[in-house]
Amino acid sequence: MSDLKPLEIVKELDKYIIGQDRAKRSVAIALRNRWRRRNVDAELRDEIAPKNIILIGPTGVGKTEIARRLARLTESPFIKVEASKFTEVGYVGRDVESMVRDLLELSINMIKSREQEAVQIKAREIAEERILDILLPEPKDRQNSNVHELNEPHIDLQPVGEEMPKPSTREKLRKMLHEGKLNSRYVDLEVPNRSMPMVEIFSGAGMEEMGINFKDMLGGMMPNGSSKKRKVSVTEALEILAQEEAQRLVDMDKVVKEAIEKAEQSGIIFLDEIDKITGKEGGSGPDVSREGVQRDLLPIVEGSTVTTKHGPVKTDHILFIASGAFHMSKPSDLIPELQGRFPIRVELHSLGKKEFTRILTEPKNALLLQYIALLRTEGVHVSFDDEAVENIAQVAEDVNNHTENIGARRLHTLMEHLLEDILFDAPDIEEKNIAISKSYVENKFKDIREDEDLSRYIL
Repeated sequence: MSDLKPLEIVKELDKYIIGQDRAKRSVAIALRNRWRRRNVDAELRDEIAPKNIILIGPTGVGKTEIARRLARLTESPFIKVEASKFTEVGYVGRDVESMVRDLLELSINMIKSREQEAVQIKAREIAEERILDILLPEPKDRQNSNVHELNEPHIDLQPVGEEMPKPSTREKLRKMLHEGKLNSRYVDLEVPNRSMPMVEIFSGAGMEEMGINFKDMLGGMMPNGSSKKRKVSVTEALEILAQEEAQRLVDMDKVVKEAIEKAEQSGIIFLDEIDKITGKEGGSGPDVSREGVQRDLLPIVEGSTVTTKHGPVKTDHILFIASGAFHMSKPSDLIPELQGRFPIRVELHSLGKKEFTRILTEPKNALLLQYIALLRTEGVHVSFDDEAVENIAQVAEDVNNHTENIGARRLHTLMEHLLEDILFDAPDIEEKNIAISKSYVENKFKDIREDEDLSRYIL
């Protein structure tokens, strides 16, 4: 986990997210507290609970982006869950604990990818030796004294002779392989057929606790000995074999152990639309379901042990960041026990012309930079005047005020409409240098701005 200072965390978030300084400060403090907790005496460490956060604000103001960028910044396992999905009538299959299981799977994949990357050089060396064995097979009597494992992919190639190959011959082949002189040669490669029918198992809660994994059970019933033969180039065969060897070199027991610790100590679960599970006082029917979801979430947020197929996962120190618009409700409508588990509440303000102008130009992934880069692939160079950018921002603010306020997402709609003709004609356009001016923007949006009903459909 990163040991960045709060100020450094905020600066990193500023590269991608405009405004919302209070929210950035809150998540930066929460993240730094994790580092502080790691350096506290062991006796007190387990007693320090994470300070979970509720981000309050309309859609499109950066709630999800703040949490996602925070996770990328610290290389923490991160998963986003829509809280409202657990209220769906007739919802079959997964309970609320599934979010923790998904977080662990994500953590395992992260650690596994990192470990495979670390053994790439060794895997490549082994793959290279196997390629040389294909191109220059050993005599039968020597092969019998050095039998491969049964589960190792069998490589089939027409024999090129029974004589004992000289070391110099193998080294010559190795040199040719390094120089790329064998890249155009094709070999027959037999690998185990790992594909199996996709079967989705809808199991009720408790199956994980019983230690039953239906997918592994069904996988064991499938025939294991089948393989498929592929004719591939030496270059592709080297990549396939290197990937196989990398998987073999990784110690999965160590990966799972480290992944569980990473999920427990630095995992982030983002609970979106938490306002949709608030029930009204004295309500019935669907409201009861909503309150039921809150009570199901409570033990996960409070800290409990979730049983997974890889082992138990404690949620005591997972950071939960909840978000919601809270138009029709307020955080105090949540059940008191859940409120107490989200001590930090931050309100994110709506975005206006000033913020839209900055969003279009300042972030590392600014929207204008994205379109400029896309059109550059066609040889078209687009530039935007400052007045044009301000006009786009003003239109976004006006449309949000007169219709539904969807925040910065409105800019995507506006940019697609503004550049529609250029994006369509780009492959055949003769004028490769295009300047987007204020008048161009006004002409594009003129009819739509004048007709409010039309703007509701198009923008």
